Amino acid sequence: MIPPVFYLGAHHPNWLWNGSVTCPLFVSHARLRERRTPFPAATVSGWALDSMGFTMLRDYGMWTISPREYVEAVIRYDSQIKRLEWAAPQDWMCEDAIISGGVFGGQKFRGTGLTVEEHQRRTVANFPELTAIWRELSDQESPFMPVLQGEPGNVASYLRCAQMYEDAGVRLAGYPVVGVGSVCRIQDRPVIGRLARGLAHLDLPLHWFGLKLTGLPEVWPHITSHDSLAWSYDARRSPRMAGCTHVCTRGPNTGRPSNCANCPRFAQRWRDQVAALGASLPGRGYQAGLFGDEFPGVAA
Repeated sequence: MIPPVFYLGAHHPNWLWNGSVTCPLFVSHARLRERRTPFPAATVSGWALDSMGFTMLRDYGMWTISPREYVEAVIRYDSQIKRLEWAAPQDWMCEDAIISGGVFGGQKFRGTGLTVEEHQRRTVANFPELTAIWRELSDQESPFMPVLQGEPGNVASYLRCAQMYEDAGVRLAGYPVVGVGSVCRIQDRPVIGRLARGLAHLDLPLHWFGLKLTGLPEVWPHITSHDSLAWSYDARRSPRMAGCTHVCTRGPNTGRPSNCANCPRFAQRWRDQVAALGASLPGRGYQAGLFGDEFPGVAA
């Protein structure tokens, strides 16, 4: 089996075109949408677009960006930056924090007050709407890919979402990528492995959103691709890499040496380690316990 494709999460969109890294990137609409001047062409091998759904629902409890506005933005990215491999839809995550609201992990969530089923219904309804608008505005193939949402770890809930797509006329098997969302908070528990095995009989090319190192061996081999921005979190808590000369550019520490939280060298090294782990999985089979200490300095 081919090792899973890893999209390195990047909060600096200019990494797409400035040559800092060459690997596939995962960049949020939140980091691209405010630019008014034309985008340079990408120099990375390829990239995927995050719709900023988590941020939208965390901060507002709803989508404040219309489907048409989002499609128009993605058309711009696709035509100017190029090499866009796929784009996430305006889906609705199903974590309890998103639905119920409150403070979790130091972040304040507005809360949607809706049910998991309603989040799934809205996720499924958005996908054909985006596709229809794209076909109205562009002659190019639509980059939007369907995403499965469900109660975190609940196999039956995700399977229900898959059936909702089929009932809406969306044949999931016909897409090169099908996302799996709402998994970030279950990766240190066996439940993510049970979810992966429960989805396996669908025989779909699954992309796992925000998959950390602890989760990768658990979902093997039911994975086609994944993404993570965890390298930046790790870099903030690690010594600066030897040879780095970057300094703080704002605040009271301006001009002083900074950590590698925004460092493409650190990010590329982290990405290489993740790729090595992914490449090792076919030969080792499913033995999650082997991977705990294999790659020191890489955040789980």
